[in-house]
Amino acid sequence: MKALLIGGTGQISMAITRKLVKDGWEVDLLNRGSRMADLPEGVHSIVADINDEAAVLQGIGDAHYDCVGEFIGFTQDQVERDYRLFRGRTNQYLYISSASAYGKPVRSYLIDEGTTLTNPYWQYSRDKIACEEFLMRKYREEGFPVTIVRPSHTYDERHVPVGVHGRHGSWQVLKRMLDNKPVIIQGDGTSLWTVTFNTDFAVGYTGLMGNHQAIGEAFQITSDETLTWNQIHETIADALGVTLHPYHVSSDFLSQAGAQFDLGGALLGDKAHSVVFDNRKLKRLVPQMMTTVPFHRGVRIALDYILSHPECQTEDPEFDEWCDRVIEETEKAKQRLTSGAGKVL
Repeated sequence: MKALLIGGTGQISMAITRKLVKDGWEVDLLNRGSRMADLPEGVHSIVADINDEAAVLQGIGDAHYDCVGEFIGFTQDQVERDYRLFRGRTNQYLYISSASAYGKPVRSYLIDEGTTLTNPYWQYSRDKIACEEFLMRKYREEGFPVTIVRPSHTYDERHVPVGVHGRHGSWQVLKRMLDNKPVIIQGDGTSLWTVTFNTDFAVGYTGLMGNHQAIGEAFQITSDETLTWNQIHETIADALGVTLHPYHVSSDFLSQAGAQFDLGGALLGDKAHSVVFDNRKLKRLVPQMMTTVPFHRGVRIALDYILSHPECQTEDPEFDEWCDRVIEETEKAKQRLTSGAGKVL
């Protein structure tokens, strides 16, 4: 079996690349050549800009693939490009969409593949929906062999899931924990969330590859473990050996006060909502899919890597100062309100 992965070295796709090689697949990666040192032996790299269609066609030559996996397609013009490139060149095109595309605000906490796709809060999610609609139209009209995959919050050894962070990821939140500073958590921290380690995700994804029953279908791939955001942050603090000092702030407030960090999309369009994923459709086709890396283990894997790799410790003073200011101004507002308690206005 032969696969082409567009990307193949990212947060989700690196685990898939490694598993495919382990399972005996012939794997080509099409990307700009980053993280090549981390790749398993036997992977063939095609270094090209996916947007340069002539260079891509030259790189793949007359190759025909059992599966093409797209991990960096975010807008409709990008999947239209893929359609032009791989129509007639693959038996299956797997597109990574997003569980954030599911309807917001949620109508039910239980999410399955039939849940309506709509997200007025986040352009990223609306773009994913447009990509899905284009690809499924090509499947219905022409038989283009698409499979849609919807991950939720998937992480690897280089990332730790947190609720509120700045432009440079989670490190500044971890540093606030290590520095004994309060950490902002959206809402009251009791909304439900699902985080999935990338090696578990890879089992579900590769199980769909080459499976004819997956053509023309959408599948969500997530862990079966559901946690509150308070539990997520408490587990991180425990793994760091520190005490968590949570500071809860309304998601509505954060989305406006943190517009420079696109918190409106990330919170109101995704993380602020309690969701539980029903993965029975996936497991009917991939019965081996299960949670083998629960969060209390996965976060330790990630922290061991991050703390031993300085390049993963990018500080974000802008976000740190913003957190301090949000907390300071919120405390001032509390004091003004409580000092006026009992007064007749």
